Amino acid sequence: MSSTNCEKPPVDVTVASEPEPELHTIFDRTQKKLVAFVVTIVASSSTLQSNIYFPAIPTIAEDLNVSVELVNLTVTAYLIFQGLAPSLWGPISDARGRRTAYFGTLIVLLGACIGLAQTQNYTTLIILRCLQSAGSASTSAIGSGVIGDITTRADRGGYMGFFLGVKLISIAIGPIIGGALAGSLGWRSIFWFLTAYNAFLLVLVVFLVPETLRSVIGNGARAPSQRMARFPLTLYQRYTTVKWDADKVPQQNPAPKRIDVLAPLQILTSKMAAPIIIFYSIYFTVWQMCVTSMSALFTARYGLTVTQTGLTFIALGMGSIIGTLITGKIMNRDYRRLQEKYENDASDGRIFPLERARLSPVPVYVSVQCLSILLFGWTVQYPNQVHIAVPIVATFFGGWSTVSVHSNITTYLVDIFHDRSAATAASLNLARCCLAAAGTSAILPMVHGVGAGGAFTICIAVQLVSMIGLGVQWRYGGVWRSMKESECYD
Repeated sequence: MSSTNCEKPPVDVTVASEPEPELHTIFDRTQKKLVAFVVTIVASSSTLQSNIYFPAIPTIAEDLNVSVELVNLTVTAYLIFQGLAPSLWGPISDARGRRTAYFGTLIVLLGACIGLAQTQNYTTLIILRCLQSAGSASTSAIGSGVIGDITTRADRGGYMGFFLGVKLISIAIGPIIGGALAGSLGWRSIFWFLTAYNAFLLVLVVFLVPETLRSVIGNGARAPSQRMARFPLTLYQRYTTVKWDADKVPQQNPAPKRIDVLAPLQILTSKMAAPIIIFYSIYFTVWQMCVTSMSALFTARYGLTVTQTGLTFIALGMGSIIGTLITGKIMNRDYRRLQEKYENDASDGRIFPLERARLSPVPVYVSVQCLSILLFGWTVQYPNQVHIAVPIVATFFGGWSTVSVHSNITTYLVDIFHDRSAATAASLNLARCCLAAAGTSAILPMVHGVGAGGAFTICIAVQLVSMIGLGVQWRYGGVWRSMKESECYD
């Protein structure tokens, strides 16, 4: 990032300058939990829209008179737009406010689902799936921005862990719902269900999510002037002693005058983020290849029905829940432990070791994921010799490790670019989804060519090489942050 675009360093660059919680936001703990819960439920819509679709693919292919391979291309298209769309909505969220971006994305999503429920041909299906992805994918980036707004580094780990973990639970729930609806009411009922669900989410946002963008409302004490940024404050303030007081508003950087759609790309190519994003994109792609192939492999190797295949995702969801409950607490504990260790030495000018606080457990999680995917691949290759429970258990540990790595890395990046938190999440989403789109289209041909065990062994080998990026970030991340701080003061 050039020094000409350098903004005032965030107040939480070092431990000594971390703001007190009551100064950082006027929202009390109950209010923060409510906001975090709502934006998490909204963000889970993104993975739900994607995974609820998987069990219905054979039925859709038969009804529209196309091949399963063609319907699988709609999954690839969905992932591509899932990566691209937040690059627009994330900057809008950082410039115009979280509520404005939420309204836009959810209205687009509603329209796409209504259209999908009435689809009569393949061309309409693939176009509307792209539009559906464009509407749903950005809810995660916007939610990350909200969490970044209302938390400090000291408590951000717990909130971000909950947000990212619960969001991934729909990976397990989606196929179950989709299989049940497609098997009983037809595949179009899936999209009518999503229409009703997304309408409910829009109502939640309208009535329960305040504007949190700090350049608009400060720490929450400044009433927003924009009509789209307002919400029924009485529903939120009736049972609390917290009151609006403009005198409590700390000085904030002004909101950007224009929407910088290149911000996610700038973050993606920044040396402060590129190594860790490259590592995580490959990590996520390998896991997405495993999840995408589950339905086909379990159906072909173990002869499961659509409903039974959906039930196999429960273990993955339980692993995600465990990761949600544990990872956030670990992040908060690690941060506070290092904070206590370094706060007395803040006067010597050393920058806070954020890499140690956020990235220390990542190699452990990666090791667990590598072993779980290898176990999954080699066991499904020999279904006559290995009971189906073994690969299902492997997905439990895969889900746990995946949500843990996702939580740590996303929180780390939001800590670095907290003034552009939605754009930061969008940059991570752009890299991982575009790479995952290529990976998911390649995994089944790989399985047919070298077997499931061989295919996933190759994937793990690539993932281990990608850990070089993690090592580079660990070694030089603090140096780069210190250099950027110096540039800002020059």
